[in-house]
Amino acid sequence: MGHIKKVVKENSMIIALVGIMIYFQIATGGILLKPVNITNLILQNSYILILAIGMLLVIVAFQIDLSVGSVAAVVGALAGIMIINNHMSVPLGIAIVLIVGAIIGAWQGFWIAYVRIPAFITTLAGMMVFRGLTYVALEGTSIAPFPKSFQLMSNGFIPDIFNGNNINILTLVIGLVITAVYIVIEIKKRATDKKYDFEVTNIVLLSFKVAAIVIVINGFCYVMARYKGLPNVLVLLIVLVAIYTFITTKTTFGRHIYALGGNEKAARLSGVKTKWVVFLVFVNMGILSALAGMVFAARLNSATPNAGVGFELDAIAACFIGGASTAGGIGTIMGAMIGGIFMGVMNNGMSLMGVGIDWQQTIKGMVLLLAVAFDVYSKSKTA
Repeated sequence: MGHIKKVVKENSMIIALVGIMIYFQIATGGILLKPVNITNLILQNSYILILAIGMLLVIVAFQIDLSVGSVAAVVGALAGIMIINNHMSVPLGIAIVLIVGAIIGAWQGFWIAYVRIPAFITTLAGMMVFRGLTYVALEGTSIAPFPKSFQLMSNGFIPDIFNGNNINILTLVIGLVITAVYIVIEIKKRATDKKYDFEVTNIVLLSFKVAAIVIVINGFCYVMARYKGLPNVLVLLIVLVAIYTFITTKTTFGRHIYALGGNEKAARLSGVKTKWVVFLVFVNMGILSALAGMVFAARLNSATPNAGVGFELDAIAACFIGGASTAGGIGTIMGAMIGGIFMGVMNNGMSLMGVGIDWQQTIKGMVLLLAVAFDVYSKSKTA
């Protein structure tokens, strides 16, 4: 019984996500999980998930960034001016935009880490500054269209090198590869836990968990293979999740972020360069904001002054719903992804059911409040 409670607690957000997907699948008459709708769900939420990766590190470091939506907008405007108006090559334009994102992140990180201006104030100012610069750069109008090669960042699909008939065989192969990697990781993790006498999950429950996830992975790939295959932006997200999961769990820098968020003074006394860590966290956030801005611009096929409005709130909500702590020091990349997908499924499902935007905002706000309330309650029980 104790093992079951542990598994449920560790995977509560996944269980909630599956539950809400089943509900909307039934409520929408089977539309939610149709291949075309799943593809739209991925494309509609890709930029929020990219922002959530960076925001997770910011929140774990016990900081906040309210400027990410405005940064996404201003770099989207910059991309439009360079690539559309000045006919710059797409690779060079993308490289410059990412560098500009890093510079913006460094600018804000400097004020927060070294001048000690609170992140809330610094990024609130950044939100207004970069939104204003977006309007100035675009002169209040949109720029379009982007070249096809730029649009592929968001709207393209991985081509099927096997040339399957009516089904994308490469997508099925990718699903099998991911399955194999996942199983190997779980086996190694269990072996390591046993080696150091850590508590391990009951083998029956672990097998059930692994089987369920394997079914989900391959079921998802099969559904996508019946449409156009895996979107380019999904592959980008998978790569980012893998990289940042490795950084947060296997590197010294990742451990320093968690130490900083858990107790800044103790981390500093332990030799962690806390100011440098905070600075780099915001540089990283600037780069991912720039990437999200380009993905959004590629999806719209235009650079628009109103791009990115509310992105910061969705990214923050994804992190907290996914298990990040308001007190810092706790949170995972996968948790943020699950939180973002949860919000995306809610938005998509309510839209398919014809729920108005007013009620959608109300329900999303209540879900966020309950997620944070659960975090506070859990801490009070363990205090």
